[in-house]
Amino acid sequence: MSLAKEVIIEEYKLEWNEKFEHEKARIRLALRDKTVFIEHIGSTSINGSPSKPILDIAVGLNELSEANSFIEPLRAIGYEYVPKEDFPSRRFFRKGEWRKGTHHLHVYEINSDEWNNNLLFRNYLRSHPEKVQEYTHLKKQLASLYAEDRVTYTKMKAPFIQSIIELAKQNI
Repeated sequence: MSLAKEVIIEEYKLEWNEKFEHEKARIRLALRDKTVFIEHIGSTSINGSPSKPILDIAVGLNELSEANSFIEPLRAIGYEYVPKEDFPSRRFFRKGEWRKGTHHLHVYEINSDEWNNNLLFRNYLRSHPEKVQEYTHLKKQLASLYAEDRVTYTKMKAPFIQSIIELAKQNI
């Protein structure tokens, strides 16, 4: 069994928000004059939500093509650009040891469905602790079933995530 591929869910840590704020400042500095929006997304952004200990960060741009100019500045602060042909509306960067990453940076066009859905999901869970409990139960159950298969673990969470996004859209 390879620890590098394990799905490990840790209890919520207040330091995740502090780490995000620190990383946000580093990203802003690296990108200098580029106007971007930077948001903490994913389970580490939701108080009380256990999570894989990987910070998910969303960067919003006016045009996705602007992300090409980010590759070198982000590399200078430890991020590796990882092309993902399956996701043409996102640019993906990772930080940390391969298969044991500590940060995932997702670049989207501001106001794209991907950008909006990430924020809808986060914001809905932040204001609905009962749904955080449901999500926690689901993640722990899936982690026990797919402990060595992150791809399937992630795929199996998708229906719940989509249901939360739909609930959030109804409340706009």
